[in-house]
Amino acid sequence: MTSPENATAVVRLDLRTGAAALATTQAVRDRMADQLGRAGLPEPDYPLFLVTDTPAGLTDHQLQYELLSGYRAVGETRILVLLVGSSPGSYAGGEEPYLPDRRLVRPTTLRASTTGLVWAGDLRSARTALDRPEPDDPAALAVLVDLLSVPDVFVRVLENVRKLPHSIAAPGVRLLEQDLPTEVRDRAWRDALTRFAGEDTGAGDPVDIVPDSRLPEPLRALVTGRDSRGQGHRRADGQANLAHRTCAESLDRADEDLVALRSFPGLLHPARRTALEADLDQAREDLDGFRALVERALQGGGGAAAPTAEATARLGALGLRVPAADRAGERVGEGLRELAGTLLGDGLALRSVAQHFTALAGRVEPVPGTALLHRLADHSEESVTRGSATEYAAPLRTPGAVLLMAGAAGLLGGLWQWPAALAALVVPVLFVVVALLGANRLRTGRRAARWTVGPRVAAVAGAVAGAAVAYAADPPLWLGGTGLIVGLGLTAEAVRRLWRDAADSWAAGRGTTALRNALDGLDGLLAELVREHWAAEERLYCADAARSVAGMLRATAAAADAQAAPEPLAPAGPGGSGPYEDDDWLSAPSALENPESGAADGDADDGDWAAAHAWDDTPDRNGDHGAGRDDHRYGGDPGPYGGDPGPYGGDPGPYGAPSPAAYPAGPDDAPWDSGEGDRAPRWLDREVGEGGPDLVATLAGDLRNTAMAAMAPYWGAVERGQAGALALARTEQRVRELLSAARHHLWHYGVLAPPPYPADHRARTTAAGLLGTDSHRVAELVGREADRGAVVQLSSPEQGALLSRDPGAALWIRFAPGTLQGEIEAAWRKSGSPVEEALWTSSGRYAGLIRLTPMRMGVVDTVLPRQSTVGSARTDADRAEPSVHAEFREDDRW
Repeated sequence: MTSPENATAVVRLDLRTGAAALATTQAVRDRMADQLGRAGLPEPDYPLFLVTDTPAGLTDHQLQYELLSGYRAVGETRILVLLVGSSPGSYAGGEEPYLPDRRLVRPTTLRASTTGLVWAGDLRSARTALDRPEPDDPAALAVLVDLLSVPDVFVRVLENVRKLPHSIAAPGVRLLEQDLPTEVRDRAWRDALTRFAGEDTGAGDPVDIVPDSRLPEPLRALVTGRDSRGQGHRRADGQANLAHRTCAESLDRADEDLVALRSFPGLLHPARRTALEADLDQAREDLDGFRALVERALQGGGGAAAPTAEATARLGALGLRVPAADRAGERVGEGLRELAGTLLGDGLALRSVAQHFTALAGRVEPVPGTALLHRLADHSEESVTRGSATEYAAPLRTPGAVLLMAGAAGLLGGLWQWPAALAALVVPVLFVVVALLGANRLRTGRRAARWTVGPRVAAVAGAVAGAAVAYAADPPLWLGGTGLIVGLGLTAEAVRRLWRDAADSWAAGRGTTALRNALDGLDGLLAELVREHWAAEERLYCADAARSVAGMLRATAAAADAQAAPEPLAPAGPGGSGPYEDDDWLSAPSALENPESGAADGDADDGDWAAAHAWDDTPDRNGDHGAGRDDHRYGGDPGPYGGDPGPYGGDPGPYGAPSPAAYPAGPDDAPWDSGEGDRAPRWLDREVGEGGPDLVATLAGDLRNTAMAAMAPYWGAVERGQAGALALARTEQRVRELLSAARHHLWHYGVLAPPPYPADHRARTTAAGLLGTDSHRVAELVGREADRGAVVQLSSPEQGALLSRDPGAALWIRFAPGTLQGEIEAAWRKSGSPVEEALWTSSGRYAGLIRLTPMRMGVVDTVLPRQSTVGSARTDADRAEPSVHAEFREDDRW
């Protein structure tokens, strides 16, 4: 038997009207293609046909059943026939009494192992004894067909029916349908779209850069791999390294001369200053040569566009080494897809994710050499001159230690009594002499350097203080001599420090530090130029692809904004304001009253039976007919797209991915909303939730999964290097279609069922979190004891005489949404109810019980079809089709 995993959608056909339109194999195939194609689905390997018919139609439509049974596909074709109404002979006509159903007649074609029949003689939709609905009440039939269109339910029902005698069963059902009111669902949908899209605050707004540790490996290699390059960017035998080494050696010699200048001999002899100035002049010349080489490298390192292979070759000629890419650009598309999934999985809005991709493009995009030329001005000769210190070399401020030593030296040198007190002038005079000598030694042009006066003042003040102390204390001569010797030592240390600082300041003023900084800066420019050439083509492609993804994300956000925009409500049908208030269908004869109507009216539109229960279609703002309201979900007017899809033609079931044209959707198209005109059958209970706390967040997450599914083909184009305008346009179109499909899925299949797109691995939230309802009601219904009082038998009293009286012969199906499985099983365990095998469906609306009661032995007759050839009036395409006439087998009873 076909497994649910192999089933994608159930194709629904109504043979009660318009069966003549399905008179050829091609017509059947076209009908199937019409339903699945407009739903965005391919032809399945395992076709599932749900056929609605009357008992009389089993013999009238033998040709159609032959065509369906012989439908060619890769796998087996499964057919489930839903019969509504009484068998032939039940209506005697006129005033004669209502005769009991004594026999069900079927063709031998429907005895195949891939076919089953479910006979609902009376849909029992009356909620009170005063109601008089028809046995094939469209409101009840819509729900039943919708339920059987769930592939999981279809397959399980067909499997169980095949286990019963004759492969025929009479159904009994008890259903619970849970969902949200229209206004709550509409508001949640719009809030989710707004959260999903994000605010449009401008693409240029700053955004936090994704940390390198969170970047996927392919992207992290392009970002951090570039930053780790640059070491060893000069070849040892290249021009760049020779020019750099020459300038560095000149600066090294200047540094050696400066060390010599800072000593006492440098203060006394001018030769050391002369040597330093000569080396500095040579360093400037060498720096100019290195600067010219850097300028040539920048000019040849790529123009306004990104670096090229030719530019890399020119850098090699200058002695620069550009490292190999080391396959760092592989799997760029995979990395971008992983990054998008990570950011969207973190709950970021589309526009925020787009900003991250724009920032990534800026980080990874290579910078051409010409874009770095303006930074040469930071290391020009004028910049070196501006960066030098003032030409007056002496420091403007003297360290406190030097002042303290000068004062102490003057104090110790002044401890003399008269007439030896004149020796107190030795220390101050020495400081004055050193100041004059140092200022003259560091002369610039005709002007001597300024020399700080602080030490001289401190020495004089110290000498005065020493003389005052000596006058008061009258120290011996040996104490004065000892103090003078110590004072001279302190003077020497103070002078050494003063000269060292003055020489350093003067050398800085002559450019030693600025020249060294300029050399390092120019070499850093070369290193940066080499880094920008590393994996330039791969990084450029990554940057372009990232910007393309950002553009697509913004387009997706715009599409979400368009979906969230309020739309005008479609006008109600001519018969009233509700989905069941158009009474055109009341004027049509019942199929039960005229069993021949289906066969006689061959050119009738087989969608007319449900057309009266569909809201008018109104095109939505995107050009998709998304505002139309199809109350039956499985039926409705095909709308402006032409063709004759039949009452089920516009909706392949809750497992398809419908296109906007195939599925009209709108804020008021839910078929189950309660209110005036809602004629839910008595075996259907509807529970209306007000929305849970996780509703908007879950819908936004579904939209993110939808966007990732829509973008899936685009990542392949990125990996193949084909992420151009055509791929972008196709992806944007697919995004719009899937957003419309997601909207349709929500409106038609509820919140509990996740959309039919790849979802994340996180468990979906509970019914309380989504609907605001309690799943215990579902658990109680599905876990009920299998007795006859639990369901409503969809059989007329006359049909009941044909059913088996053995209570144990019936087969039961318990089913509930798969998203509630954990909650329901937990409730069963808590209540102590036996956990029996249940069918967990992908549908999110329905839960309940189905009982399949077999027929009594000997109540089914089988028709043997006889084939004949029709005259030449048939077309060539039709000559291969059999013309079927029926003759009964005698006593063909099981």
